[in-house]
Amino acid sequence: MRIGREIHMTAIGGVGMSSLAGLLVAQGHRVRGSDLDVYPPASDELARLGVPVRKGYAAENLEPRPDLVVMGNAISADNPEAVAARRRGIPTLSLPEALELLLLPGRTPLVVAGTHGKTTTASFLAWVLETAGRAPGWFIGGAPRDLAAGYALGTGEEFVLEGDEYDSAYFDKGPKFLHYRPAALVLNAVEFDHADIYRDLAHVKQSFARLLGLLPSAAPLLVCADFPHAVAVARESGARYATFGSSGADWVTEDLSDGPAGLRFVARGPGESFAVGSPLLGRMNARNLLGVAALARRLGVPVDAIQRAAETFHGVRRRQEVVVDGAITLIDDFAHHPTAIAATLEAVRARYPGRVVRALFDPRSNTTRRRIFQDEIATALAGADHVLFGPVHRAALLDVSDRFSPDEACAKIASLGSTAVSIEEHGALAERVLAEAKAGDVVVVLSNGAFGGIVQRLKEGLAK
Repeated sequence: MRIGREIHMTAIGGVGMSSLAGLLVAQGHRVRGSDLDVYPPASDELARLGVPVRKGYAAENLEPRPDLVVMGNAISADNPEAVAARRRGIPTLSLPEALELLLLPGRTPLVVAGTHGKTTTASFLAWVLETAGRAPGWFIGGAPRDLAAGYALGTGEEFVLEGDEYDSAYFDKGPKFLHYRPAALVLNAVEFDHADIYRDLAHVKQSFARLLGLLPSAAPLLVCADFPHAVAVARESGARYATFGSSGADWVTEDLSDGPAGLRFVARGPGESFAVGSPLLGRMNARNLLGVAALARRLGVPVDAIQRAAETFHGVRRRQEVVVDGAITLIDDFAHHPTAIAATLEAVRARYPGRVVRALFDPRSNTTRRRIFQDEIATALAGADHVLFGPVHRAALLDVSDRFSPDEACAKIASLGSTAVSIEEHGALAERVLAEAKAGDVVVVLSNGAFGGIVQRLKEGLAK
């Protein structure tokens, strides 16, 4: 598709869309956009880029006529800009299609996919290549703490992409990662998630199988052996692959320790081993680092560059991010799947031994607001000493028989030896924590959304 320089982006305020805007500006396109509202950090970044944003959606936003419209996946077919673009015959792409057609030609796409860990893993891969002086490009659905932004055009051959399994647009219901032309792939966990998109685990595995089917026959494929469904997808695809994990894999972590001094392990692979140290928390992050190390060695990155990158990599915002490190420690984490919740609480226990852990959970995602993981979420949260549930997001839209029950989860957690309470108002939840937390406690906020601004409320309260 031949594209002119004038590009309009509908729903430009999302993390991915604002990052794409930055890449398009770096390529020399003239970009503008629209959204209902745009908040920091996206609003700050778009202002820095000089990208004008119109508030609200209207056919008039496509005046003057752009050469291309990029539609965010929150936009429906009856959106006035979607309707106007169709009527006027303006070429329209989803976000991943725009990446595929405008950013990836001539590059070597390195894709990181999986139900958990892909943001941190993709960020570390970009950091390793940057540390090695290979000037990669990247597109990551988060805010890496060591990279200048979640995106970069780069001047090198490689382009790192976080391979999202969520759908692409109202006219493009396949996973985003099917547009990314992988020349190499790291596959982390494959588990059921995104209940609004996928029917069941088999449906999830089918999408990942389609991704593996896009790999060239000799392309590096690294699969996490700690997740049986990931290995099953790779095995059934017929692709050649290597595994990484805690044990029983081609690449393993040995002599792993995680404590106040940081994360330490030996990465042992075919014919080599080397020490890795990192300020990140937990075994799951050791696994994320290991998968990147294994791929980086296949790409010819020197061991010392991998080691230097690991020692200086501080992860991604909202992924086990220490927001307050004082008498009471406050950690903000994106975990919402029971596997990720359990891994985060395990990591916190290891990094802060002997301290009381208070977990605040937000039943917000389209999976966790339903009963799909009712018992599994409670069991995972029982890894904390005290658990506080916020209100189920948009609970009134769910039938009670299908809705996650914080009260049931509280009873389950109590039976496992921890205390739990459900609080229906975000301000009251923050006040309860501030009233009860004591010096030495660790407060972990677990949410994939705003959670009523609880992190900021706690941060301000602890400062007082």
